[in-house]
Amino acid sequence: MLVIVGYVVVLAAVFGGYALAGGHLGALWQPLEVLMIFGGAIGAFIVGNNGKALKATLASLPTLFKGSKFTKALYMDLLALLFEILSKIRKDGMMSIENDVENPESSPLFSKYPALQSDHHLMEFITDYLRLMISGNMDAFQVENLMDNEIETHHQEGHVPVHCIARLGDGLPAFGIVAAVMGVVHTMENVALPPAELGILIAHALVGTFLGILLAYGFIGPLSSLLEQKLDESTKMYQTVKATLLASLNGYAPAIAVEFGRKVLYSTERPGFTELEEHVKQAKSK
Repeated sequence: MLVIVGYVVVLAAVFGGYALAGGHLGALWQPLEVLMIFGGAIGAFIVGNNGKALKATLASLPTLFKGSKFTKALYMDLLALLFEILSKIRKDGMMSIENDVENPESSPLFSKYPALQSDHHLMEFITDYLRLMISGNMDAFQVENLMDNEIETHHQEGHVPVHCIARLGDGLPAFGIVAAVMGVVHTMENVALPPAELGILIAHALVGTFLGILLAYGFIGPLSSLLEQKLDESTKMYQTVKATLLASLNGYAPAIAVEFGRKVLYSTERPGFTELEEHVKQAKSK
């Protein structure tokens, strides 16, 4: 929703200011200029990226028009789930969660948190490291290194569409110049026309530069920034799991281990200690 609001503000400010200055909006309607700019940019985008990058970028576009799913409620559910898992381990032993880890989709423990259960990658991350913990006496430093590598890989994969969209935006001003130059060439071909008609042709040519810059910095460029913010938010989920499980491996009680995970969160989503404690009690009573 905010993306649409931002686009409306950009259009209102740019075109509204132009109209208030006495400009004729009809002069800016140059579909052939748009064809040259977008056609050239999309062609270069296809040439410059492999199939995986193109697929990842297209898949990321719908998420730009949705609000963030990483809310305080979701993080509280994550911490509550981790607390329940660690409490069960502390009470009944490591092998007590084996069935939950092997079949998280049918686990009564995981089923309490459908919002988390629907995130396949997060579930895989949690169950993989719980499986390692079940398999033997794991060295916390080795597990931490493995987690860091996996989180870094996740971040690198998430950055692919960010870079693709950023490069697409960077190329639009250049293609705007190409469209403007083509317009100037067309004008020079008709140099025998009266000055008034030549002025119209030159104005049409300059629209190409204007559109290239506007589309780059007003529409496409901001999308890469938004994608990067969403990526950082998703990474916080993994960092929270990492901090909590490592604290448990180092011998801390479940309540303290969850506190390690809580401290990882951004202040805007981080629940208070008492608030989280109450949420965990409610979750356990379900």
